Amino acid sequence: MTDISGKLVLVAGATSAAGIAVCRELASAGARVIAVGSHDERMRDLVETVPDATGMICNLAHLDEVARLGDRVHEDHGRIDGLIHLVGGWRGGGGLAGQSDEDWDFLHSRIVTTLRNTTRVFVDDLQASDAGRLALVSTTTLDRPMPGGANYAAAKAAAETWARAIANGFEKSAASASVTVFAVRALAGLETQLATEVTRLWEADAASAFFMRSILTAPEGS
Repeated sequence: MTDISGKLVLVAGATSAAGIAVCRELASAGARVIAVGSHDERMRDLVETVPDATGMICNLAHLDEVARLGDRVHEDHGRIDGLIHLVGGWRGGGGLAGQSDEDWDFLHSRIVTTLRNTTRVFVDDLQASDAGRLALVSTTTLDRPMPGGANYAAAKAAAETWARAIANGFEKSAASASVTVFAVRALAGLETQLATEVTRLWEADAASAFFMRSILTAPEGS
Protein backbone atom coordinates (compact mmCIF):
# COMPACT_ATOMS: atom_id res chain seq x y z
CA MET A 1 0.00 0.00 0.00
CA THR A 2 1.38 3.39 -0.99
CA ASP A 3 1.78 5.73 1.98
CA ILE A 4 0.81 9.31 1.17
CA SER A 5 0.06 10.36 4.72
CA GLY A 6 -0.66 14.05 5.05
CA LYS A 7 -1.06 14.79 1.35
CA LEU A 8 -4.13 16.88 0.63
CA VAL A 9 -5.88 15.61 -2.50
CA LEU A 10 -8.97 17.11 -4.13
CA VAL A 11 -11.09 14.73 -6.18
CA ALA A 12 -13.36 16.54 -8.65
CA GLY A 13 -16.34 14.47 -9.78
CA ALA A 14 -16.02 12.42 -6.62
CA THR A 15 -19.54 10.99 -6.47
CA SER A 16 -19.15 8.79 -9.56
CA ALA A 17 -18.24 5.12 -9.15
CA ALA A 18 -14.67 5.95 -10.13
CA GLY A 19 -14.62 8.92 -7.77
CA ILE A 20 -15.76 6.86 -4.81
CA ALA A 21 -13.12 4.21 -5.54
CA VAL A 22 -10.40 6.85 -5.82
CA CYS A 23 -11.47 8.61 -2.62
CA ARG A 24 -11.53 5.31 -0.73
CA GLU A 25 -8.06 4.29 -1.96
CA LEU A 26 -6.52 7.69 -1.25
CA ALA A 27 -7.97 7.79 2.25
CA SER A 28 -6.73 4.24 2.91
CA ALA A 29 -3.24 5.38 1.88
CA GLY A 30 -3.31 8.17 4.43
CA ALA A 31 -4.25 11.14 2.26
CA ARG A 32 -6.55 13.92 3.41
CA VAL A 33 -9.29 13.77 0.80
CA ILE A 34 -11.50 16.64 -0.35
CA ALA A 35 -14.36 15.10 -2.33
CA VAL A 36 -16.12 17.58 -4.61
CA GLY A 37 -19.42 16.96 -6.37
CA SER A 38 -22.58 18.78 -7.36
CA HIS A 39 -25.31 16.51 -5.89
CA ASP A 40 -26.12 16.68 -2.18
CA GLU A 41 -27.59 13.18 -1.90
CA ARG A 42 -24.74 11.54 -3.78
CA MET A 43 -22.25 13.42 -1.62
CA ARG A 44 -23.94 12.19 1.55
CA ASP A 45 -23.68 8.63 0.21
CA LEU A 46 -19.99 9.12 -0.57
CA VAL A 47 -19.16 10.44 2.89
CA GLU A 48 -20.99 7.49 4.43
CA THR A 49 -18.89 5.15 2.26
CA VAL A 50 -15.63 7.04 2.83
CA PRO A 51 -16.06 8.70 6.23
CA ASP A 52 -12.52 10.09 6.22
CA ALA A 53 -13.28 12.21 3.17
CA THR A 54 -14.46 15.80 3.47
CA GLY A 55 -17.36 16.42 1.10
CA MET A 56 -17.90 19.77 -0.60
CA ILE A 57 -20.61 20.80 -3.06
CA CYS A 58 -19.61 22.93 -6.04
CA ASN A 59 -20.66 23.43 -9.66
CA LEU A 60 -17.22 23.20 -11.23
CA ALA A 61 -18.49 24.60 -14.53
CA HIS A 62 -18.68 28.06 -12.94
CA LEU A 63 -15.34 29.72 -12.23
CA ASP A 64 -16.68 31.96 -9.47
CA GLU A 65 -17.94 28.92 -7.57
CA VAL A 66 -14.60 27.16 -8.00
CA ALA A 67 -12.80 30.27 -6.74
CA ARG A 68 -14.98 30.21 -3.62
CA LEU A 69 -14.26 26.49 -3.26
CA GLY A 70 -10.55 27.28 -3.40
CA ASP A 71 -10.94 29.86 -0.65
CA ARG A 72 -12.76 27.34 1.56
CA VAL A 73 -10.20 24.63 0.97
CA HIS A 74 -7.27 26.94 1.66
CA GLU A 75 -8.84 28.40 4.78
CA ASP A 76 -9.92 25.10 6.30
CA HIS A 77 -7.30 22.65 5.02
CA GLY A 78 -4.39 24.45 3.35
CA ARG A 79 -2.88 24.03 -0.12
CA ILE A 80 -3.60 20.86 -2.06
CA ASP A 81 -0.96 18.38 -3.24
CA GLY A 82 -3.14 16.61 -5.77
CA LEU A 83 -6.04 17.33 -8.10
CA ILE A 84 -7.80 14.29 -9.56
CA HIS A 85 -10.23 15.40 -12.26
CA LEU A 86 -12.93 12.79 -12.87
CA VAL A 87 -15.72 15.01 -14.20
CA GLY A 88 -16.96 13.66 -17.51
CA GLY A 89 -19.88 12.17 -19.34
CA TRP A 90 -20.86 10.80 -22.72
CA ARG A 91 -23.11 12.08 -25.47
CA GLY A 92 -22.85 10.80 -29.03
CA GLY A 93 -24.09 8.69 -31.89
CA GLY A 94 -25.86 9.58 -35.09
CA GLY A 95 -22.78 10.04 -37.23
CA LEU A 96 -21.29 13.46 -37.88
CA ALA A 97 -24.70 14.97 -38.62
CA GLY A 98 -25.85 13.79 -35.21
CA GLN A 99 -23.19 15.74 -33.31
CA SER A 100 -25.60 18.28 -31.88
CA ASP A 101 -24.81 21.64 -30.35
CA GLU A 102 -26.59 20.54 -27.17
CA ASP A 103 -24.32 17.49 -26.85
CA TRP A 104 -21.25 19.61 -27.56
CA ASP A 105 -22.19 22.16 -24.91
CA PHE A 106 -22.75 19.37 -22.38
CA LEU A 107 -19.42 17.66 -23.12
CA HIS A 108 -17.40 20.86 -23.36
CA SER A 109 -18.80 22.13 -20.07
CA ARG A 110 -18.11 18.93 -18.16
CA ILE A 111 -14.87 17.75 -19.75
CA VAL A 112 -13.08 20.99 -20.67
CA THR A 113 -14.56 23.85 -18.65
CA THR A 114 -14.43 22.01 -15.31
CA LEU A 115 -10.78 21.11 -15.92
CA ARG A 116 -9.90 24.67 -16.91
CA ASN A 117 -11.63 26.10 -13.85
CA THR A 118 -10.20 23.72 -11.27
CA THR A 119 -6.67 23.98 -12.61
CA ARG A 120 -6.74 27.76 -12.86
CA VAL A 121 -7.73 27.94 -9.19
CA PHE A 122 -5.43 25.22 -7.87
CA VAL A 123 -2.41 25.07 -10.20
CA ASP A 124 -0.33 27.32 -7.94
CA ASP A 125 -0.90 24.84 -5.10
CA LEU A 126 0.36 21.95 -7.21
CA GLN A 127 3.37 23.93 -8.39
CA ALA A 128 4.29 24.91 -4.83
CA SER A 129 3.87 21.39 -3.44
CA ASP A 130 6.87 19.15 -2.88
CA ALA A 131 4.90 16.48 -4.79
CA GLY A 132 2.08 18.07 -6.78
CA ARG A 133 0.02 15.72 -8.92
CA LEU A 134 -2.69 16.39 -11.51
CA ALA A 135 -4.53 13.45 -13.09
CA LEU A 136 -7.47 13.17 -15.45
CA VAL A 137 -9.23 10.49 -17.48
CA SER A 138 -9.29 10.57 -21.28
CA THR A 139 -10.05 8.16 -24.11
CA THR A 140 -7.99 5.75 -26.18
CA THR A 141 -9.95 6.74 -29.31
CA LEU A 142 -8.17 10.05 -29.99
CA ASP A 143 -5.93 8.51 -32.67
CA ARG A 144 -8.94 7.12 -34.53
CA PRO A 145 -12.14 8.90 -33.50
CA MET A 146 -15.35 7.85 -35.21
CA PRO A 147 -17.96 10.30 -36.56
CA GLY A 148 -20.53 9.37 -33.92
CA GLY A 149 -18.08 10.26 -31.16
CA ALA A 150 -16.57 13.37 -32.74
CA ASN A 151 -17.92 15.76 -30.09
CA TYR A 152 -16.64 13.55 -27.28
CA ALA A 153 -13.21 12.99 -28.82
CA ALA A 154 -12.78 16.69 -29.58
CA ALA A 155 -13.56 17.63 -25.98
CA LYS A 156 -11.16 15.00 -24.64
CA ALA A 157 -8.44 16.18 -27.03
CA ALA A 158 -8.91 19.74 -25.79
CA ALA A 159 -8.64 18.58 -22.18
CA GLU A 160 -5.43 16.69 -22.93
CA THR A 161 -3.96 19.74 -24.65
CA TRP A 162 -4.77 21.87 -21.62
CA ALA A 163 -3.15 19.26 -19.38
CA ARG A 164 0.01 19.20 -21.51
CA ALA A 165 0.26 22.97 -21.20
CA ILE A 166 0.16 22.63 -17.43
CA ALA A 167 2.88 19.97 -17.54
CA ASN A 168 5.07 22.20 -19.70
CA GLY A 169 4.61 24.95 -17.13
CA PHE A 170 5.71 22.59 -14.36
CA GLU A 171 8.80 21.65 -16.35
CA LYS A 172 9.68 25.26 -17.15
CA SER A 173 9.50 26.24 -13.49
CA ALA A 174 11.29 23.06 -12.34
CA ALA A 175 8.37 22.28 -10.05
CA SER A 176 8.10 18.97 -8.21
CA ALA A 177 4.80 18.35 -9.96
CA SER A 178 3.53 16.19 -12.79
CA VAL A 179 0.48 15.53 -14.95
CA THR A 180 -0.92 12.09 -15.78
CA VAL A 181 -3.65 11.26 -18.29
CA PHE A 182 -5.27 7.87 -17.85
CA ALA A 183 -6.68 6.80 -21.21
CA VAL A 184 -9.44 4.20 -21.29
CA ARG A 185 -11.73 2.76 -23.91
CA ALA A 186 -14.45 2.58 -21.27
CA LEU A 187 -14.04 3.31 -17.57
CA ALA A 188 -16.71 0.92 -16.32
CA GLY A 189 -14.99 -2.03 -14.64
CA LEU A 190 -11.67 -0.20 -14.28
CA GLU A 191 -12.56 1.91 -11.24
CA THR A 192 -10.45 -0.10 -8.78
CA GLN A 193 -7.48 -0.16 -11.15
CA LEU A 194 -7.76 3.58 -11.66
CA ALA A 195 -7.88 4.16 -7.91
CA THR A 196 -4.72 2.13 -7.39
CA GLU A 197 -2.87 3.94 -10.18
CA VAL A 198 -3.95 7.34 -8.88
CA THR A 199 -2.60 6.56 -5.43
CA ARG A 200 0.68 5.34 -6.94
CA LEU A 201 1.27 8.68 -8.64
CA TRP A 202 3.18 9.82 -5.57
CA GLU A 203 5.66 6.95 -5.90
CA ALA A 204 7.23 8.41 -9.07
CA ASP A 205 9.67 11.31 -9.26
CA ALA A 206 7.96 14.16 -11.09
CA ALA A 207 11.23 15.39 -12.58
CA SER A 208 11.56 12.14 -14.54
CA ALA A 209 8.30 12.75 -16.44
CA PHE A 210 6.32 15.95 -16.11
CA PHE A 211 3.66 14.48 -18.42
CA MET A 212 2.65 10.86 -18.77
CA ARG A 213 -0.18 9.20 -20.70
CA SER A 214 -1.07 5.80 -19.28
CA ILE A 215 -3.50 3.41 -20.96
CA LEU A 216 -5.68 1.37 -18.62
CA THR A 217 -7.09 -1.90 -19.93
CA ALA A 218 -9.07 -4.66 -18.31
CA PRO A 219 -7.01 -7.68 -17.21
CA GLU A 220 -7.17 -10.66 -19.54
CA GLY A 221 -10.07 -12.95 -18.76
CA SER A 222 -12.07 -10.28 -16.99
